[in-house]
Amino acid sequence: MSIAEHETRAEETIATGSSEQVDRSRRAALVGSPLLVVGVALAASNLRPAVTSMASVLGEVRDDLGAAAAWTSVLTAVPTICFGLAAIAAPWLGRRFGMARAIGIALTVLTAGLVLRIVDGPWVVLGGTFVAAAGIAIGNVLIPVVVKESFPHAVGRVTGVYTAALAAGGGIGAAFTPPLEPLLGGWRGAVGAWALLSAAALVVWLCGARHGRAEETTARSAEPRRSMLRRPLAWAVTAFFGLQACVAYVAMGWLSELFVSEGIPRTDAGLMLALINLIGIPLSFIVPPIALNRPSQSWWIVGLACCSLAAVAGLAVAPAAAPWLWTVLLGTGMAVFPLGLGVIALRTREASETTDLSAMAQGVGYLIGATGPFLFGMLHGVTGTWTASLVLLGAVIVVEMVVGWIAGRPRFV
Repeated sequence: MSIAEHETRAEETIATGSSEQVDRSRRAALVGSPLLVVGVALAASNLRPAVTSMASVLGEVRDDLGAAAAWTSVLTAVPTICFGLAAIAAPWLGRRFGMARAIGIALTVLTAGLVLRIVDGPWVVLGGTFVAAAGIAIGNVLIPVVVKESFPHAVGRVTGVYTAALAAGGGIGAAFTPPLEPLLGGWRGAVGAWALLSAAALVVWLCGARHGRAEETTARSAEPRRSMLRRPLAWAVTAFFGLQACVAYVAMGWLSELFVSEGIPRTDAGLMLALINLIGIPLSFIVPPIALNRPSQSWWIVGLACCSLAAVAGLAVAPAAAPWLWTVLLGTGMAVFPLGLGVIALRTREASETTDLSAMAQGVGYLIGATGPFLFGMLHGVTGTWTASLVLLGAVIVVEMVVGWIAGRPRFV
């Protein structure tokens, strides 16, 4: 048998498997109840504190463990890299166990990782962070699928709830971990306390995630489908998601340091960083319900990206002149994130396609996003100024506009 014949047979096998996945995903559909919305919100609120809580006390953690600077760099990179790698396993978990159990597994893994990383030294902290991030990655991929499948007529509203909870969780994790340190006996108690929130989310999720009745298989579900890797629109969605993640992680990783280097007090710089997250909460209730209920999201994506571009221009020209304005503009621009999740659902026809596209967009996208903070910091280290780094970030935003325009057009993958 020739190589071409092997490839053809492999594609037929994949297509057949995809058809079967459609059948199973329909039978496994979760009932779109109010309690499920609460479960989605609580699950989402746990997808960022694992990262922001550790970041807010990173200096104390490093000093207490006697860790090197290289260890700190690895610790900050592990979550984003793991988001990309572990996302690959999420579709298999969803098909194998169903959405209710798969997201339950994700929350269980997250809780275990949060506990594990406070029990021992530097390598256990890294290992526990990797485990927690793996649980987060599964939730990142599968929760948008639940929104698409269980709330087909309210994708915008439920996406708004999901992303608002996501932003709130990140902000709360950063804001409350330092004050918890003296109350809970140090960074271990303060960081480990977030395992209680994820455990509570797991309980609510198990109560609210109920499967509906099996549905009849339609003729469409038996049609063979091409791999997402062969669909140009899927790559446009992936590039858009990755580039917006790149901008977001640069902002969260370097904005505070940039302001401090320009003479702004560290306390104010920390508040500005928190504001970026907090701005996303009201915007998550405003932007997705409007934008995702329209045929095209292209102009919304470009408009929000223009806010980010204006902020970067301001930071490059006069960072200390209006730091709060640059912060608000950047936070507004980062409201493009829920649109990144929304187009994953809107550009697909069926839940199995949504799962595959979500895994591709977030798996590859977060790996793209992980390069942003590294290159931004490297350019700053080489040049000694922020100019080259900000020019690079501006170029990334321009490309984000282009691929976002393509991803936002009303078509299906």
